[in-house]
Amino acid sequence: SYEAFFSRYLVVLTRRAIKWSKLLKGNNSIQKSLKVKRYIRKGIPNEHRALVWMIVSGAQANMEQNPGYYHRLLEGEKNAKLLEAIKTDMNRTFPDNVKFRKTADPCLQHTLYNVLVAYGHHNKAVGYCQGMNFIAGYLILITKNEEESFWLLDALIGRILPDYYSPAMLGLKTDQEVLGELVKMKVPAVAELMERHGVMWTLVVSRWFICLFIDILPVETVLRIWDCLFYEGSKIIFRVALTLIKQNQAFILEATNFPDICEKFKQITKGTFVTECHTFMQKIFTDPGSLSMATINKLRETCREKLLSQG
Repeated sequence: SYEAFFSRYLVVLTRRAIKWSKLLKGNNSIQKSLKVKRYIRKGIPNEHRALVWMIVSGAQANMEQNPGYYHRLLEGEKNAKLLEAIKTDMNRTFPDNVKFRKTADPCLQHTLYNVLVAYGHHNKAVGYCQGMNFIAGYLILITKNEEESFWLLDALIGRILPDYYSPAMLGLKTDQEVLGELVKMKVPAVAELMERHGVMWTLVVSRWFICLFIDILPVETVLRIWDCLFYEGSKIIFRVALTLIKQNQAFILEATNFPDICEKFKQITKGTFVTECHTFMQKIFTDPGSLSMATINKLRETCREKLLSQG
């Protein structure tokens, strides 16, 4: 049960918290190293999460180099169309979370609105796109800081996730195709099943990429994935996706038709395997085997060219 898992996991969290406190030694700075990478893969304790995300993603450095920039964005001229698009999505963002309800005090909807408005004016090529509201919402819940959430959103959208949220979403479409190619290499039976039934990858995995597993995997598991995402970059998304598919290969292969396959992909993101985040995170680094950024970049190049040639 979840309770049984969590009581075991609390022991792990306590042990990790002690190690992290020693690593940070109250000086709030860390250098990238194999030790730090290992620590991050084993999970960042919640009390240090915002700080570590800020440092390893480069968001902290950007914020320090641009003092007052965030507030200037909020005070500047606004694009009415952008504001309207953001307002429309406000009530759809975590409707079950009390902190995002209009009646909450303080109401995080206001903070979320500010972060998204500032980002839309900072990165005009992206503006606002559905999915960004969930990501910004998670960042706000973790950092409890408006400006830090803005800079972390910038790290994700501007650097870590290549071109996921631009109007054409070319980077997102490319990465879904890249996953398809990786599945061909690493779990060929599933790739063959998808091809036989004419199921496009975008149908079953687009939300994994757009929402970075928010509302797809359990909260603690998502946070552990993000710990690694901020440090190691977008290849973590492929590791998670490949692990989910590989671990559930036999289950997926039971599918006999198109709707069946789609249903199986919904099912594989539930259950004990994904809830037990500590073992799940160990699996993502062993199950898919070696996965270098060079491989991913090469696949991105060919997939992007293919998409562009299809118009």
